[in-house]
Amino acid sequence: MFDRAEKAVPQDHGRFLSALARAEDAPLKAVAEAMLPELGDIEVVASRTGLVMLPMRDTVQGTDFFLGEVLVAEAHIRARGVEGYGMVTGRDLERATAMAVLDAAHALGLSAAAGFAAAEAARQKAADRETLRRIEATRVDMETF
Repeated sequence: MFDRAEKAVPQDHGRFLSALARAEDAPLKAVAEAMLPELGDIEVVASRTGLVMLPMRDTVQGTDFFLGEVLVAEAHIRARGVEGYGMVTGRDLERATAMAVLDAAHALGLSAAAGFAAAEAARQKAADRETLRRIEATRVDMETF
């Protein structure tokens, strides 16, 4: 189906992009802005908004289906011979471009990008844990007679 032998994407790259996609606006854009001088000239391959299908899984039957369409902003750049990609929900092209800049910086081995993503992943994990803790506090155990 897909030829993955040529260019396998490491699993940690997916986690890196996930952390960036959920990152808060201002810090993401600030870090990307600070990294621009290190990247040099940047070619914008694509910068656009569009709709993508949102896949979901039916947990009972275990089948996949599409819930509907989601508006996204997408950016694809090239810098110093590497490519960077970003996609975020909504229409904020600046945020998607910031994500693409950090992706390119990460591909070049610039530690600031990896450090930012690691800090964001830790912040997101703590926020998720707090959300789950609050949800769990509302759970009611009911016995059936």
